[in-house]
Amino acid sequence: MTTAAPPIAPQALPATTPTDHRGSWLPTWPMVATRFSELARRRGLMITIAAVVIALPTVFLVIRLIAHAVDPKSYGPAGGSDIFTSLSVVVLYVFGFVVAALLGCTAGSSDLTDGMFRHLVITGRSRVALYLARIPAGLAIIVSAVAVGFSIVCLVCCFAAPSTINYNGANVPPGLSLTGFQAWAGAHPDDAICNFFFNGPPPANVPCGGGFSPGPGPVVKGSGPTAPTTLTPAQLQAFAINVAGHYGNYAGYEKIFLVPSVSLMVGTGLWLLLEAAIGFLVGLGLGSLIGQRTISVILMVVLEVILTPLFSTARIPYLLNVQRGIVGIATAHLEPNGLTRVFGSGGGPNARSNLIPEMTWVAVVVIVAWVVGWTAIGAWRMSTRDA
Repeated sequence: MTTAAPPIAPQALPATTPTDHRGSWLPTWPMVATRFSELARRRGLMITIAAVVIALPTVFLVIRLIAHAVDPKSYGPAGGSDIFTSLSVVVLYVFGFVVAALLGCTAGSSDLTDGMFRHLVITGRSRVALYLARIPAGLAIIVSAVAVGFSIVCLVCCFAAPSTINYNGANVPPGLSLTGFQAWAGAHPDDAICNFFFNGPPPANVPCGGGFSPGPGPVVKGSGPTAPTTLTPAQLQAFAINVAGHYGNYAGYEKIFLVPSVSLMVGTGLWLLLEAAIGFLVGLGLGSLIGQRTISVILMVVLEVILTPLFSTARIPYLLNVQRGIVGIATAHLEPNGLTRVFGSGGGPNARSNLIPEMTWVAVVVIVAWVVGWTAIGAWRMSTRDA
């Protein structure tokens, strides 16, 4: 006769047994890696990002290098202040925001438009974690692209820098003091009078005489020399020295550099990465809220290209606080010193004076509010959307 074996009592699992984290709102590394690979496999999107923030400045700089090598008298060097500021402020700042927003809108709406949202929900993963996993994945792509494009700009501007400063069309030696700047103007009166800012018409016996408006920008009014019709060589020299000391000519000259400093390159790079990150995070939240990429991208382009430049300088009574709440204007107030104003025309020492006034801490609060707010909106919409 046989007897049945006594039942084995269940034993507690070891403390080292991994638990199920599918309900956690924190994304895991495999989730982030999956999001990254899904975005990276979109060839058209990756080509667009690379073409705008890497290929565009690279092609421009290569053309400048070739043109200067072929005809250095007609084409200036590929580096210098104007090239660095133009590529940073226009191409990498504005266009970088646009492609970052495109990436964010795609990441926020792709699961819904591709019909994959239901399959992600039935896995049991937290919807908030599914949304948050897109943030490091998308930032890794756009930050890397902007960093590569800006590094190319810095390298060319450092190694292909000009030997003289071009101030309003006049080639001036670098590093001059105010006395040296005025002395140079006295030694080159034609160049100084025909290119520097001053009030009144130039003398008739200079190459630009006869109705020429001095300088490429608006003539500044103020107390300064008034040019007579004809001047003797001694009077012409004194007049040029006086012009160099008025109307912010020396202050504008001081702003121009041959090679960007390390601090300027680091500050500009961080500023550009901040703008790209804002574009991605806001686009991610907007794409998740609307659930459609095209409309989200159009709204982001309108915000960056139309509304932000329009409201950055227009002082509308009773709406200044609303204007200060636009994230693009807040980011513009964090622009590093040494760059031309990001929105609108003009440069020089007072380039950002046309921006609506805003304290730095207010600009930081606005940026944080936009990032946190749109992240919360996007996560909330994904959590409440029907599968």
